[in-house]
Order: sequence, then C-alpha cells, then structure tokens
Amino acid sequence: MSVNLQKAEFVRSAAKASDFPRDRLPQVAFAGRSNVGKSSVINRLLNRKNLARVGAAPGKTTHINYFLIDEKFYLVDLPGYGYAKVSKGERERWGRLMEEWFADNTLMTLGMMIVDARHKPTADDQTMAEWFQGSGRPFAVVANKLDKLKKSEIASNLARIRETLGLDETVKVIPFSAEKGDGKQELLELILAHAGEHL
Repeated sequence: MSVNLQKAEFVRSAAKASDFPRDRLPQVAFAGRSNVGKSSVINRLLNRKNLARVGAAPGKTTHINYFLIDEKFYLVDLPGYGYAKVSKGERERWGRLMEEWFADNTLMTLGMMIVDARHKPTADDQTMAEWFQGSGRPFAVVANKLDKLKKSEIASNLARIRETLGLDETVKVIPFSAEKGDGKQELLELILAHAGEHL
C-alpha cells in the first residue's frame, strides 16, 4: 500500500469516549511510559520534528491524540503512564479513559507498546502488555533507545523484555532508536502492511 507519510495531520485530542473517532479507519495505537520516548518514535516514523509533541516534562499527554496519515489510517498516541508526579485524580482519570478505550473493540486494530531497551519492563509496562494481550488485537513491542546499548547487550535485553512481559512468539519485539532511526523500516513495514489489510 502506498502511503504519503508527509500527509500527516493532528485531528483531535480525546478526553472522553464520545471523542473517539469511529469512522472505521485502522487505528494503530502507541502506548508507553511517560519518559520512554513515545512521541520521538512517532516523529521519527513520520520524518517530522514535532508532530507528536515531545514534552519537556514527562506525563504531559493526558488525552488520546489522533493523527490521520494520508487519510488512510490513524496513529493514536495514548497518554503516557507511570509518572510519579501526576496527582492521584489525574491517574484515575487516565485509568478510566484507557479502560473506556480498550473496552471498545471497534477502535484499535494494531497496538504498539514502547519500552526502554536498556531496562527490565516495569510493573506498569506489564499491566499495559496485559491490556494489549486482552484486547485480542495484534500488537508489537518497540524497544526504544537502542543507541544507548552496547551491541553485546542487545540480544539479552530483548530476551529479558520478551520474558518479563510474557510475550508469545507471535509478538514482534523491534529494536528501535528514535535518535538514529534504527528499526524504523521494520516498524513502518509492519504498520503499512496492517493498514493495507484493513482498508
């Protein structure tokens, strides 16, 4: 499927279930901890500097942000999680929003979970992986910050991510560097193949 990635536009920021687009276009959802570089991954994929806003302080994205790509599919930027300085009320609001979003199986068609390639996934990461697994939709894990690892550490770190998140063999773990662009082609091919199947 040919897609013009330059035709990427921010379309809306959803704070409640009635804001979710329901036009049947494929929705590729990105989730990750507040400081894992999720916005940077999206920007790298689209060759844009700041389409997805890179927050100076983690935890700034408290809504679900929708980007329409070439009028063919959405990239959905889910609010970051696990940031300690967010108030209890804000965390609860986040939880409700995410529950509503995951409960509606007409929305997400493909999930992308961003983790930090350097570290063992956190308890919050494990919870998010369970949400993706429970959705019944295909998903992949993107191990960002690959450029911060030595070559000799990569294989064992990816294996640790797979094991900690309890991923079966069908779930891809893609080593990625938003900084350098490693893994971009593989991730893009996965997303475009998926979007092509759903159009």
